[in-house]
Amino acid sequence: MWTKRVKKGKLICKVFPTRDEMGQEAAKEVAEKIRELLAEQEEINMVFAAAPSQNDVLKHLLTEDVDWSRVNAFHMDEYIGLEDKFEKTFAYYLKTTFFDKVNLKSVNYVGSGDVDAVCKNYTQLLSSRQIDVVLCGIGENAHLAFNDPPVADFNDKLVIKPVKLDAVCRNQQVNDKTFDTLDEVPEYAVTLTIPTMVSAKHMFCVVPTDKKAQAVYDTMNAEISEAVPASIMRTHPSARMYTDAAAGELL
Repeated sequence: MWTKRVKKGKLICKVFPTRDEMGQEAAKEVAEKIRELLAEQEEINMVFAAAPSQNDVLKHLLTEDVDWSRVNAFHMDEYIGLEDKFEKTFAYYLKTTFFDKVNLKSVNYVGSGDVDAVCKNYTQLLSSRQIDVVLCGIGENAHLAFNDPPVADFNDKLVIKPVKLDAVCRNQQVNDKTFDTLDEVPEYAVTLTIPTMVSAKHMFCVVPTDKKAQAVYDTMNAEISEAVPASIMRTHPSARMYTDAAAGELL
């Protein structure tokens, strides 16, 4: 059971005592929404984030009663230049943590190689589809996907784009233990843009750990601007954020 519920604008944030309770409740509500959508349409399109912050919700989502054979899964963002280190990619995380464990209708990765071609192909893939559900987190700098404050654009005309990762974002990858040292963290990535993210019918954002406490506070309380990219969720008609006690301690 949540211990605190805060609403700012249209965004509702629920704070839970533990990461596990956070993940369980988020998974329950995501699954309920998927079932509701599938009662109205033949299939849905769902975008997944890849990060340790998603471990808890994905673990519990695997136990939910969902007809995954009617769900098209999409990959949110990816590093550039890890072709020879697949186990470090977000594609690998999603494949091994979730995608290989359920019977999805389709699995769609951002891809690797020539960046222009990658962006063109993924743009064509997503432009013909309505995104129904986004399951995401936020960064220590309040980024959405890899839209860090220096590159976030609420009016971006692109569906997906290459970006340079800022210092806070790159350090977060070390804090998350996805890389051992800052030198190993790629400097560039491709990411779905802010307008693509918020075009989804429903957004579910899962944010644990004390390292995200300031970002959670700013998401809920700062001026809605590209300086706090996740603040845009306060304008979304169907957005929910879930935190553990540590991430929600400043609310």
